Amino acid sequence: MALQRYPVRRIEEDPAHELERSSWPAALPPVARILDHGLELGPATILVGENGSGKSTLIEAVALAYGLSAEGGSTGARHTTRSTESILADHLRLVRNAGAARRGYFLRAETMHGFYTYLEENPRGGLPDIPFHEMSHGESFLQLAADRFRGRGLWVLDEPESALSFSGCLSLLSVLKGLLADGRSQVIMSTHSPLLAALPGAEILELGPWGLRHSAWENLELVANWRSFLTSPERYLRHL
Repeated sequence: MALQRYPVRRIEEDPAHELERSSWPAALPPVARILDHGLELGPATILVGENGSGKSTLIEAVALAYGLSAEGGSTGARHTTRSTESILADHLRLVRNAGAARRGYFLRAETMHGFYTYLEENPRGGLPDIPFHEMSHGESFLQLAADRFRGRGLWVLDEPESALSFSGCLSLLSVLKGLLADGRSQVIMSTHSPLLAALPGAEILELGPWGLRHSAWENLELVANWRSFLTSPERYLRHL
């Protein structure tokens, strides 16, 4: 068996801290599936599904279990405003690959404004950081990813498309594809974007009432819905 060099090979429930299945978020079918059976991870994993399916809950819990801040940043970041994260991270165990990097970074579009302020107030090496607040939302997001996502590590993203245009999504894919090239980095991302779901080599997990299922990009409901809308938007708009 080939030695895997990316950081995390499996997510599972911590047997010393089992989570009551009737409580939230264990009541979400995808979360229950992982708690009951665990989940093997490859170098890149994409989570897709409707709002409320559990994508962000899982993404956040993995980031926290890895040692990242719930509101974004690296393993050393301590940025926090109002704690809203679920208890799931306290009940997960990440099985790491031997000798893999322990670095990482978490980006979630909904908390970026406060996170930029945190970076301004805590500059690296005492030097001024990139002036993120002076850029557009999309420009600053891409600049942060390009500047911080370097070398080996775990790169976690929660619905980054909310900050990005079509071309911005393609630029982010380029950054992520480059990180994955040597097999020592790992990407875990939740998204509603068919562009970002097309990350080359990624395993796609579709979340819903069934729990989670592996899917090819071309078979995703997400892709089918966008194709149908773009082919005939009037069919949807007349029912609004």
